[in-house]
Amino acid sequence: MSNVHRLEPVSNHDTFPPEGTRRIINDTERVLYDGYWIKTYPVPGDSLQAKKQLIEALTRRLFNHTEHGLNIPGCRLGEARQSYQAESDPGRRRVKAAMLAGALFNRATDIFRKLVELQADGIEIHSDDALMRECGQCLLDAMDLGHVVLHRSGEEGIDELWGEPFRAFSVPIEEFYENRYIKIGQSMRDIDRIAEVMIATFSRIPAFAAIEVPVRDFACAARIKTETLRTDRDIFDVWSQLVTAGERLANFTPKPVPKPLGERTGRLLYRVSDGLQLIRNGRDLVFYIARARTPMPKSTREYTERCEAYLATGRAPFMPAPLPA
Repeated sequence: MSNVHRLEPVSNHDTFPPEGTRRIINDTERVLYDGYWIKTYPVPGDSLQAKKQLIEALTRRLFNHTEHGLNIPGCRLGEARQSYQAESDPGRRRVKAAMLAGALFNRATDIFRKLVELQADGIEIHSDDALMRECGQCLLDAMDLGHVVLHRSGEEGIDELWGEPFRAFSVPIEEFYENRYIKIGQSMRDIDRIAEVMIATFSRIPAFAAIEVPVRDFACAARIKTETLRTDRDIFDVWSQLVTAGERLANFTPKPVPKPLGERTGRLLYRVSDGLQLIRNGRDLVFYIARARTPMPKSTREYTERCEAYLATGRAPFMPAPLPA
């Protein structure tokens, strides 16, 4: 199974290859972004058929990672727009805007599918065709609404996912693939940041002193998953490794420690149940990033702040529960 190769500085004077450099490492081509040598995949030919398949895959991926109820058929676009425009309650208006975005995406996919069918029948399709323009406008309108949509965790939106189908429509496929490698590198970077925060927080607390190994194992498995497509022959090993590493981390058993003598010792008392919940929250956040292959900066920042608060006070600040599955 492949592994993720990371550049590590030996001295302050090290110079690294420029971003986007490609090399063959262990018989596999990899591209360098954010200090990681990321596994590359063959780029399909830049055709309407290839773009159709890519946009369909990106749309399925979008609905897989966002809050439920957004997969509105494209044929109901008019109803979705009318319901959104008539809504005055701010909360319901946000949800209806998200549903409208879903309908717009599905309408764009429907149009692209028909264009490919026409092309297969020998009808030449030009970039300035009316249906092509309508398809692009649907994707653009959906992207504009994407900021109101939450990730399935309920913590934040992933605007990047809403822009991907439009980019796949509007730029050459090779350029689209290259941009994805950039985002994968950023995702790996954030996975490692979360892991380092967890280790820095919990390894200083006696009950959690053995946390480093399961955290690093999980982060390594998450980085490998981030670079691996579902169509890769290694996906069976990659996914099972990630899940089992996540289970080991979530089932971490704190080491029993002698009860302190209270205020006379001046030692801070840490609520172990809060620490365990914080570890599981970190595990979940890394899962979200690895599966979406997209950074979640707001959630990463807030998780870091919660770890810092726990280390300083012995208590973890309240975190809202994720949206129901």
